[in-house]
Amino acid sequence: MPRILGVLLSFVMIIAANPAHAGIADITNADAASGLKQALTDGSAAAVKMLGQDNGYFGNAKVKIPLPPSLQKIESGLRMMGMKKQADELVLSMNRAAEAAAPEAKQLLVDAVKKMSVQDAKAILTGGDTAATDYFRRTTQDQLTQRFLPIVKKSTDRVGLAQQYNNLAGQGASLGLIKKDDASIETYVTRKALDGLYLMIAEQEKSFRQNPVGATSAIVKKVFGALR
Repeated sequence: MPRILGVLLSFVMIIAANPAHAGIADITNADAASGLKQALTDGSAAAVKMLGQDNGYFGNAKVKIPLPPSLQKIESGLRMMGMKKQADELVLSMNRAAEAAAPEAKQLLVDAVKKMSVQDAKAILTGGDTAATDYFRRTTQDQLTQRFLPIVKKSTDRVGLAQQYNNLAGQGASLGLIKKDDASIETYVTRKALDGLYLMIAEQEKSFRQNPVGATSAIVKKVFGALR
């Protein structure tokens, strides 16, 4: 860890040569690492908490999961055939499944922060508005997919229309008519749930980058305030 912090400090000091970052030279190596990790931990925790509650997905237009594209094309037909209730039930079930799965992300995101390398830290500190989110997606998406899938499946299996969709979509996928990611309700919902999670993390990241003063942690304010 001392070596990692030393490299971070050297990196931060190089940036300090730019007048636009006045005050950054006052940040110690420990501050740089602590501030970054605290910001990532706080931001990811806030996103998980927001989504893992009742209506976390269903009540948020930014992340609400709609019917799969193939069902959207015939949605009006379903409603005309008296299946409005079933279509609405499926949409609610998909979003409730995502809300139930969201808390699974918390520990994996924390672990990703702990395992962050020097190169990752550099890229995040000087990267774009979503550099940290990109890091999270790269390091957690596969594991989160495995965690989310069984939870989502348990919820959507209770809906009759979901089972009908899976039967038809499976055949469509084998013929190349439907994307593999949309071949079942559970894979579709899991993918959309993760997209929503990373979107919310990105919003948290942009917030502490653009307005460090609004951060809850003093060390986050200090580090990202100096980097602005």
